[in-house]
Amino acid sequence: MSAIRLLLVDDHEVVRTGLRMLLESCEDMVIIGEAGSGDEALRLTKQFKPDVVVMDLTLPDISGIEVTRRILQDQPQVYIIALTIHEDEQYFFEMLRAGASGYVPKRAAPEHLINAVRAAHTGEVYIYPSLAKVLVKDFLKYTSDEVDNDIQELTLREREVLELLADGLSNEEIAARLYISPHTVARHRENIMRKLNLHRRTDLVRYAIRKGMIEA
Repeated sequence: MSAIRLLLVDDHEVVRTGLRMLLESCEDMVIIGEAGSGDEALRLTKQFKPDVVVMDLTLPDISGIEVTRRILQDQPQVYIIALTIHEDEQYFFEMLRAGASGYVPKRAAPEHLINAVRAAHTGEVYIYPSLAKVLVKDFLKYTSDEVDNDIQELTLREREVLELLADGLSNEEIAARLYISPHTVARHRENIMRKLNLHRRTDLVRYAIRKGMIEA
């Protein structure tokens, strides 16, 4: 069986050196390239066609999340593992939505990254245990809400209002966009919240993202 071909993306050379030493100590892995920026990662991915890309999220030119989106749009056969200092939910969910096959904090023990690379190469998803709990909690919370409160319950106008609310527009801005009164927008908003069993604007945003109505 051929070795897993890896591209390392991190703007710190000392980090890349450590990763190379770690991953090339595994007989089933080989480093075929290193990138210190998003543009370089895009170029080298196209040039070398790696099996797996180990991606930092904080790069000097383009975020690792955006680089991930662009790579997978052009080369969907590539697997991408996030290796990052960021452990908050925002980065985590955005990276998964971008198409990453794994998410590992830089503080994790080396075996977590090694396991993530091997899992991704076989088409599986690897998520660091503490973050996996966040994902399961989110899934259970929102699935339980959506089982009985599907998007089909909303009228066409309510869907339009939901999309604009989730995009951050105020009642007045939505009213101007849809040529209706702010009072009517407020009424639609109340109906949306009631039908979907949501309670806060952030719930509306999460719902709209999960339904694919807006991009994360």
